[in-house]
Amino acid sequence: MPKPGKKQREAKARVDREKRYAFPDAVQLALETAHAKFDETLDVAVRLGVDPRHADQMVRGTCVLPHGIGKTVRVLVFAKGEKEKEALEAGADFVGSDDLVQKIQGGWLDFDKAVATPDMMGVVGKMGKILGPRGLMPNAKTGTVTFEIARAVQELKAGKIDFRVERAGIVHAPMGKVSFGKDKLLENLGAFFDAIMRLKPPAAKGTYLKSIGISTTMGPGVKVDPLLVKDILK
Repeated sequence: MPKPGKKQREAKARVDREKRYAFPDAVQLALETAHAKFDETLDVAVRLGVDPRHADQMVRGTCVLPHGIGKTVRVLVFAKGEKEKEALEAGADFVGSDDLVQKIQGGWLDFDKAVATPDMMGVVGKMGKILGPRGLMPNAKTGTVTFEIARAVQELKAGKIDFRVERAGIVHAPMGKVSFGKDKLLENLGAFFDAIMRLKPPAAKGTYLKSIGISTTMGPGVKVDPLLVKDILK
């Protein structure tokens, strides 16, 4: 492990490791301790009081962040006929059917999200081993297998994220770029936590939000007080 640089050490020293901050203070601190030469992403990690090994405690969902995530999302759509035209008009970057399947099977993967009409899933499903591990497989649960193609494309372009709880009970999600500034990042966090709270499984007992941490790509982690989530909810 390389030794942390001076800027990294200084950033870490500014964060009280024992303290649980309010959201505005935590975001402000994360922004002030971001020290990379590029526009870092602010990420959130939430430990939930669920056991994802049980199907009735799985937390999985989507959320349209009001200010997006700060990157251009390249959307690919598997569709035919009228739905192909609809996808192009909605701003999809790549639209097709068997031609795209062949291209992907040949190793091409220059896109960030994929959407498919339900009638295309027989063909798309055959690429599960290619798309699945990369998180690119269209899925009805996240709204990416649908006949409402225009809406799906527009939401993804606008900054729709999908998230799911990992084995350890943690959900990770990007909240936008440091350049957004505090207010926009707080609004994105509010939308994300609104979605998380709505998805609380009835089978989850005890404390639902166990711990929250935010950090920029290269910056130190900042703990947030889970009891203060109510302050940023819409």
